Amino acid sequence: MINTVTKTAELRSKLKTNNVKFPIYMDYQATTPIDTRVVTAMLPYLTDKFGNPHSRSHLFGWESEEAVEAARKHVADLIKSDPGEIIFTSGATEANNLAIKGVVDFYSNDKKNHIITVMTEHKCVINTCRHLEQKGIKVTYLPVNSNGLIDINNLKNAISDSTIMVSITTVNSEIGVIQPIEAIGQICRERKVFFHTDIAQAFGKIPIDVTKYNIDLASISAHKIYGPKGIGALYVRKRPRIRISPIIHGGGQERGMRSGTVPTPLVVGFGEAARIANIEMFEEYNRIQKMFSKFVNYILNHIPQTYL
Repeated sequence: MINTVTKTAELRSKLKTNNVKFPIYMDYQATTPIDTRVVTAMLPYLTDKFGNPHSRSHLFGWESEEAVEAARKHVADLIKSDPGEIIFTSGATEANNLAIKGVVDFYSNDKKNHIITVMTEHKCVINTCRHLEQKGIKVTYLPVNSNGLIDINNLKNAISDSTIMVSITTVNSEIGVIQPIEAIGQICRERKVFFHTDIAQAFGKIPIDVTKYNIDLASISAHKIYGPKGIGALYVRKRPRIRISPIIHGGGQERGMRSGTVPTPLVVGFGEAARIANIEMFEEYNRIQKMFSKFVNYILNHIPQTYL
């Protein structure tokens, strides 16, 4: 059996002999290559600036803490939140787990034991909900229409006096559909249930305003915006305050919500990627839209019986 490394080497060799440059990477929803500017920003914290950001008795710790807080602000700026509302995690999967399990653990009781999500959610949301079902939490999985969107009326009808939270992803990672987040947030606010959304595929690509959209919790990932893998964040609203129970216990870092030494190099890379996205988002959006239109038109005009 030929291993993956051998297959890849053979493919590259064939492509070179056929005068093809390099395989076109079209899996950006899965991950993005790291921006060289992000790597440059990270390097000092992988070498000379190695201090623990939680060590507040010496220079090495101070400079790392300063870098972490600067990065936190860059992440917050991209969703128009306060830096103190950003909790660093290992990625969006952990952030989703922390948001859903954390809220349910803190607020659930005999009268509040119901959450709502969507059938097409990412596995880390679906499987978290299934885990909670085993612990007695009731879960409603909303269907979607032929375009992948939920029916707002179905959401309204699903919310009951026992509902704790609604968790619906902003941009679907497989088909790219954008849910009506502002309308969902408004409904949740009016019905006094918490609204959590995974914005990993939206962050840095389309404008997100957590206050305008009435978002209470939002999960974020760095490697979807040309940042490093292994780092993400959870936005947790402060006003009105949302309480969550931690799922990782230890030294009480990240306001007690996520214990463990914050990985300064990864956080710095995350912050730099967010800073760049905040500057270049609209220009990049327009560039990709032009590429998308050109690509779709080519397929429709050259491949018979194609539906997009």
